[in-house]
Amino acid sequence: MSEEDSPTDEYLFATPGNPIPEGTKSGIVVTPDDIKIRYARWEPHIHPSKGTVVILHGRTECIEKYFETIEDLRHRGFGVLTFDWRGQGGSSRLLRDRRKGHVENFNQYLTDLETVLTEIALPDCKPPHYIMGHSTGGLVALMAAPALTNRIRRMVLAAPLLALNSLPIRQSRLQSILGALTFFGLGRLNLARDRSPENQRQFLSNKLTSDTARFERNRRIVETHEDLQVSYPTIAWVFAACRAMARVNAPGYSNAIGIPTLMISAGNDPIVSPMAVELFGRQMRSGAFLTISGSKHEILHERDIYREQFLAAFDAFVPGTEV
Repeated sequence: MSEEDSPTDEYLFATPGNPIPEGTKSGIVVTPDDIKIRYARWEPHIHPSKGTVVILHGRTECIEKYFETIEDLRHRGFGVLTFDWRGQGGSSRLLRDRRKGHVENFNQYLTDLETVLTEIALPDCKPPHYIMGHSTGGLVALMAAPALTNRIRRMVLAAPLLALNSLPIRQSRLQSILGALTFFGLGRLNLARDRSPENQRQFLSNKLTSDTARFERNRRIVETHEDLQVSYPTIAWVFAACRAMARVNAPGYSNAIGIPTLMISAGNDPIVSPMAVELFGRQMRSGAFLTISGSKHEILHERDIYREQFLAAFDAFVPGTEV
């Protein structure tokens, strides 16, 4: 149930160069397993409304990181609803060390999504509803899609997490190793020794974007508001991610997705395999696929030359035309 729905932006944080969009309504919604999920929603800037876009974040991300994209969508005539997954942003953290990126199973993310759609999107956000998902958010969208056919009109997924890129071993082998470590009680350990937030690393070594201004903007968010920080994933998180990827990549799974979906890969993505995104997109009966050549992983936080290609593809696909 919804604990609060404030007509203000009291649940969000502004930083220099990243103001909270006007007209914010924010609050907390509680999942059936008693997890508090922070959400925020906005009405479109122009009318009539084209519906509502539900933004699903990637791992470590928070609502504040998407203020720019939220305004882009509102100026296109869409309302926007977004929220923080459990274990990150302003939602409930799952471990005593709140910086650890952790879940036991990606079905927990499905619970978060279903709660927000049922408690917030359905009663408060104008239909039709669309999904825009990035990375982990794109994977969760694909997991949820077979059950959302009559609730979500279309989906646009940026670099959805379908296979990890440049692994030294096969992903199935990695999954087996991580499963064994989790079984023996090591799942809550970080996968890497460096526990600093990933988006606080130096620009030259980052894998997310080639845009210096947007990189620094996003870094300021978590430097200024430390409660929003998330470090490297735990062993259990990566094991859960591998299982979720195997689930959606299983033969025939894409045939169960009836929602028209546009898959967009980042051509220079060092985190998610562009080839896996392309393969899945081509397999979908109701899907389309394109690559933004040169873009790193976070297309919506990339340089304008890449970001505008994504928005143009979105405009061509939503609310109902074909690429």
